[in-house]
Amino acid sequence: MRVITGSARGRKLMTLAGDDVVRPTAERVKEALFSIIQFELEGAEVLDAFAGSGQLGIEALSRGAARAVFTDENRDAVSVVRENLRHTQLADRAEVLQTDVFSFLRAGRAQFDVLLLDPPYHRDIVQKALPLLPACCKPNAIVVCETEEKAELPESVGALRLLRTYKYGKTKLTTYRMREGAQ
Repeated sequence: MRVITGSARGRKLMTLAGDDVVRPTAERVKEALFSIIQFELEGAEVLDAFAGSGQLGIEALSRGAARAVFTDENRDAVSVVRENLRHTQLADRAEVLQTDVFSFLRAGRAQFDVLLLDPPYHRDIVQKALPLLPACCKPNAIVVCETEEKAELPESVGALRLLRTYKYGKTKLTTYRMREGAQ
């Protein structure tokens, strides 16, 4: 697993062993995801929820995001994210929190331009997290959810409106946009 492009291009990232802890995003899915949001990243505040190894938030920072917050409840995953940030020299623009993502979202203490959700599959986690997201979105924010292809997600959640769904083998990316003027 490597950073695709930007200031940390080509740097290898560590990950934890075992799919039950971390399921890294496949390279072609990651490339597709960042093609979708490429014009959203410059100067953006990014949330990498269910961070795992931190590869999505690190990729966003490498491509010009101003800041990223990484959340994961697993202590070992948080250690890996911190090590990957040090290795890519992006730690100064990042905050890593060992916390339950749902608690973090419920608190709504921070708002983001780009929200990346890549939780473990087959647990309906995205469906449970979506209603909490509008409070964490800046105006016109974009949300990208990575799920298994069969996951059913709503057309809208509060002020979030579905933009488009993309399928890559057994993986689905679903994008939402925060309605302008809504908060």
